[in-house]
Amino acid sequence: MSVIVETYKDLMSRGDPRTVNWFLISSPFPLLCIISTYLYFCISLGPRIMQNRKPFTLRKTLIVYNFIQVVLSAYMVYEGSMAGWLTDYNWGCQPVDYADTPKAMRMARGCYIYFSCKLIELLDTIFFVMRKKDRQISFLHLYHHAMMPICGWIGTRFVPGGHGTLLGVINSFIHILMYAYYMLSAFGPEVQKYLWWKKHITSMQLVQFVIILIHNVQLEFRECNFPRPLSRLLILNAVLFIYLFGSFYVRTYNNKGKTEKVTSAKPNGEITNGIAKSNGYTNGSLSNGHAKSNGHAKSNGHAMSNGHTKAE
Repeated sequence: MSVIVETYKDLMSRGDPRTVNWFLISSPFPLLCIISTYLYFCISLGPRIMQNRKPFTLRKTLIVYNFIQVVLSAYMVYEGSMAGWLTDYNWGCQPVDYADTPKAMRMARGCYIYFSCKLIELLDTIFFVMRKKDRQISFLHLYHHAMMPICGWIGTRFVPGGHGTLLGVINSFIHILMYAYYMLSAFGPEVQKYLWWKKHITSMQLVQFVIILIHNVQLEFRECNFPRPLSRLLILNAVLFIYLFGSFYVRTYNNKGKTEKVTSAKPNGEITNGIAKSNGYTNGSLSNGHAKSNGHAKSNGHAMSNGHTKAE
């Protein structure tokens, strides 16, 4: 036990002294408690609480929440770009600037804001629970939402700047589009015809992880004053996400295309294998609680690029 304690103390002593006293950064235990509570609520407690209750609509709440996420994501892209990636950062190798200069502190604060946003995004799953969209709380969704705050904490505590921050800039850019999609879809079925681009968000998410993979793999073949264990952690995480999102993409879009071909060959109104009728509707329920006039509710059952399964 003493070895574990000493190892932990040694590890914490290597953290950035500029960020050590920031809220939730000094120790990993408060964050781990938050993540554990989040997982317990979303997997067990929340569904049991909602079991005999009607689902909440949360239409206005979702519109406001997603708008705030769009603004925060845009702000993080701007800060990350101006503090380094569009000014003087080296795309091949960028060490962390631990100086107490305005520019270095700007990037450090950007890392902290990114970490804070990953905690706020845990509300995505809580909203799913409150709306009784339990089938959308997949392993991919939970893994993504639990892992990203941990990555954000590690970045803020040990390397608030440098090579690893490219992930935050690219991820925040994609989140602008993703949360804009969520915000528009919350307005109801009348805007569905304008939301044709969700498939491309998933494609962009895959491209993101490929970029992060290549960006960090190159450090294995060159000298760079950036912690190699952290770059390898980013490599591992990128590979896992490429597999998870790639599997989702094939399952959702490629298989959907095959299903639609089979369905379109059937007479209008005939249901095959429990798939939607050829007019595009199924007997699911709309996420905003509105039913279509023909008695069918629209359901697309697609997961978005951050691991959500979104039902419009």
